[in-house]
Parts: sequence; structure tokens; C-alpha cells
Amino acid sequence: MSQSVAEHVIPPKKGKPKWLRVKLPTGKKYSQLRGLVDKYDLHTICTSGSCPNMGECWGEGTATFMILGNICTRSCGFCGVKTGRPETVDWEEPEKVARSIKIMQIKHAVLTSVDRDDLKDMGSIIWAETVKAVRRMNPETTLETLIPDFQGKESLLNRILSVSPEVISHNMETVKRLTREVRIQAKYERSLGVLEYLKENGAKRTKSGIMLGLGELEEEVLETMEDLRKAKVDVVTIGQYLQPSKKHLPVKEFILPEQFKKYEEAGLKMGFRHVESGALVRSSYKAHKHIH
Repeated sequence: MSQSVAEHVIPPKKGKPKWLRVKLPTGKKYSQLRGLVDKYDLHTICTSGSCPNMGECWGEGTATFMILGNICTRSCGFCGVKTGRPETVDWEEPEKVARSIKIMQIKHAVLTSVDRDDLKDMGSIIWAETVKAVRRMNPETTLETLIPDFQGKESLLNRILSVSPEVISHNMETVKRLTREVRIQAKYERSLGVLEYLKENGAKRTKSGIMLGLGELEEEVLETMEDLRKAKVDVVTIGQYLQPSKKHLPVKEFILPEQFKKYEEAGLKMGFRHVESGALVRSSYKAHKHIH
């Protein structure tokens, strides 16, 4: 690792740094939403993923919903979602998600999903139907769709484009050199191609995210950001990778706040509309701002 980067990291053996310790979420809006989630057995990534920003996002009327079950056909080294044989598709799911958004009075909803490489349409039909159902039941709610790569198949990406979510997001997750290790069944160039195709074919806003602390170098992070700009991506999120369990890839280093600030400044100079860069930043963080 180059000296300039080494000065901006802490090795994990020293323990989790203080800026990664978060207070338990509180506040009237949070308590109200938490009560609704429990009462109606609603499913959000915020709760199932124990997101550190849950209180802040819910307080601002933003929540993230995962569709197409909770078992993924891929086995990425960083992700806490179970991998294996997924359940059958629930064709009532679009209505259930739309109803959850209505009950919770969500102003900006983020939809995401597991990868469904087992399905011929890779889940793209349920994706489109969910957006339509949310629009029908919640005409004032804005939407971000954080989609899989659909193996780069244009006909499937067109299904998402046809329902015109305010933001279409697809995460790079890491730098080119580490992609094979971190995202075993994904390809760096394919993900870039997906983002470029979406923008060239009518996406209003495109967005991507990367995690740091997996052993990437500063120049590799900047190269990835430049690649995203070349693909005309509008928004980038940059956060600290945290190991979901001992079976997952280890954290190589904790990135210092000033290094995250450096990436934010670099991204704005590159021309991104929004750059969210910080240890606790996740894909959906400040998502309601990214539609403008």
C-alpha cells in the first residue's frame, strides 16, 4: 500500500474505531415506523440488515424494501444475504410492498432484490410490477430501484427502464482488481456496461456504490470513480465495508474520515451530482436527495 493511503487507514486488529459506533435510533417518527413494521410484519433491508442509518433515514421518510425473497443465487464474499436455492416467486409481492409503503407513509422508497439467476426473466417482471403497484397505491412516493446486473441482458434492463423510476442504481461494490474475489459471479466491465446502457436509454438518474477496507488502493478507488463518470453515472456512494460474519471476507483496514472526505471532494470535481462518502454510508443513505 502506498504511503499516502497507509496514513489514512487503521488496521482492524486495533478494534473498531469510534466513528463506527452508532447510537441506537430514536425519535417519534422512528418509533412510529418501528411499531408499524412489527405490527404488520413488514420487511425492510433497514431492519433485516441492521443498518446503522435506520433512525436517520426513517426520520426523513425513506426506507428500503427487498423483493424476490431473501435467498440469493450468488455467493458474494461481502454480503450477509443467504445463498442457495431461492423460494418460488410470490406474485402478490408487488401489492404487499406497495401496501407496506402506504402503511409506513414512506415519501421515498428504495427497492432492491437478491439475484435470481435461476429465473428466465431473472426477476425483472416482478421488479417492473412492483414499481407499477407502488405508483398506483402511492402516487406521491418517489422511487429508487437498486437492481442486480440481470447478466447484462438488455431486454431485462428495458423492463426497468419502461417503468421510469426516479433513480436506477446498480452497485460496483469494489475496484476492478478485487471484483472476482468480492463479487464472485459478477464482472466489473459488465456492471459498468449496465450503468452506461441505462443512462443511454433514458434513465433519469443513475447511481452506484463502492465499499472500502477490502485492500483497495487510493488510485484504484479514483480509477473506479472515473470509470463511473465515463459511464455517465450521476450519484456515487462510498462507505466502509464491515464483515457480516466470520465466514465473510475480513476487513483489511478501517478508512479514516479525512480519506472519505478526500474521495467526496474528488468525486464532485469529476462531475458527480451527489457524492455520499463516509464510514457509515450505505447505498440508500440520503437516497431522497439523489432524485434532484
